Amino acid sequence: MKTIDKSKATESLAKYAEHTEDFPLVITDHGRPIAALLPAPNADLETISLSTNPPFLALIARSREGHEKEGGIPGQEMRRRLRMVHNQRMDSDQ
Repeated sequence: MKTIDKSKATESLAKYAEHTEDFPLVITDHGRPIAALLPAPNADLETISLSTNPPFLALIARSREGHEKEGGIPGQEMRRRLRMVHNQRMDSDQ
């Protein structure tokens, strides 16, 4: 990781972004982090957008809490239930 104070960050954003393949760059203001440029080789725009969206992150946290407290449905059971619903819909369409 490399840091640079915003007062010394005089290059273009594109120039700094060229180096994020090797390490994150943290921009500071008097030693306090205020922004970061990070490599994102396996991420798409939706993933990045959701990973920084507070309402979405709160929804995920609530879901995890509920799963820890109440348990959940194993994946195999969920797939079985979804197949049942799908099959019932297919039968009702005929």
